[in-house]
Amino acid sequence: MHRLQVPLPHLLPFAIGSFDTIGPLSRAGFPHRHSFYEIVHVTGGRGAHVLDLVHRPLAPPQLCVITPGQVHHWADGDELAGRVVLFNEDFLLGDPQDLAALRALASRPAIDLGEHAGTVGALLADMEHEYRTLAPGYQGVLRASLHILIVRALRACAPGEPPAVASRPAELAAAFTRLIARPGGVRHSVASTAHELGVSPGHLQSLVKQATGHTPGGLIRRQQTLEAKRLLACTDLTIRQVAREAGFADPAYFCRFFRRETGMTPGEFRSRVDGNHHDPRIMSIAVAPDGP
Repeated sequence: MHRLQVPLPHLLPFAIGSFDTIGPLSRAGFPHRHSFYEIVHVTGGRGAHVLDLVHRPLAPPQLCVITPGQVHHWADGDELAGRVVLFNEDFLLGDPQDLAALRALASRPAIDLGEHAGTVGALLADMEHEYRTLAPGYQGVLRASLHILIVRALRACAPGEPPAVASRPAELAAAFTRLIARPGGVRHSVASTAHELGVSPGHLQSLVKQATGHTPGGLIRRQQTLEAKRLLACTDLTIRQVAREAGFADPAYFCRFFRRETGMTPGEFRSRVDGNHHDPRIMSIAVAPDGP
């Protein structure tokens, strides 16, 4: 787990620079995760970006968005060029829509920029200039520019579609998914997450189902499956240890759960995952039909 460290004199939960200035971890070839958000603007190089086991060959110019807790690395990365933006959640302007957008953008290993490539490149160049020169008011400019960058990325994903206006159900659903996606979040129950969010379990159930089409329990199962896949693919933990980290006290029940969700036992998944990026059982994380 990597945490955000920024140099003086900024003291901001934010950094921007090239792959070289950010450091070697920005092009790490081993699976890892962050406690912060990362947006990478790739303008050159070869290889692939692997995000939560999904492998996408690089085709610059493109964006890669990684949210806290996701596991990613650069496979066979060579001569990577571009800019890397790192920031904590509290650096955002406080718009729930931005948080929901980041999670949506991070559902894909890469975003093809197409006609937005020039605009995004110019915006990032201006952001780095603000970060380096420290002109009066640069913090506000960087926060506003980050919001614009997120909107531009959404436009590249869905041309012609304006970003949706956040609603109370959407805000609560976004907060719920952030809670269960953070490290250790899959160990929480629907009741405990409702308590942390300050609502009743019934109210949480209603608003999350309204916003996402899925129950909180279904989304927790999805996150548990994803976390188990991450741990099986990227660590040497035993099945018992993976079960515990994924929120299961009983390893036998975890094995039954995992097979029901993926069609494979944990051992079968681990033996097949290395280098196999085309088996849909490895790549996909579907939400199972909602049950009691």
